[in-house]
Amino acid sequence: MAQGKPSPIQLQKHLKGVSYPASRQDLMKAAEANGADEDISSFLEQLPDQAYQTPADVNEAFGKLK
Repeated sequence: MAQGKPSPIQLQKHLKGVSYPASRQDLMKAAEANGADEDISSFLEQLPDQAYQTPADVNEAFGKLK
């Protein structure tokens, strides 16, 4: 993976199997279980701590991160 912000596609690959609604903590646990690297993990830590209803909600919040 290139340095910098991962793509939404890379993010969703690491969130495979998440049951929605999901909290930020749920997303982080799923990503870790799916072998996420530090880039993915650090961006997930920056997401607002809220309930995400769908993968699209996660992508929207992720897109607002720098």
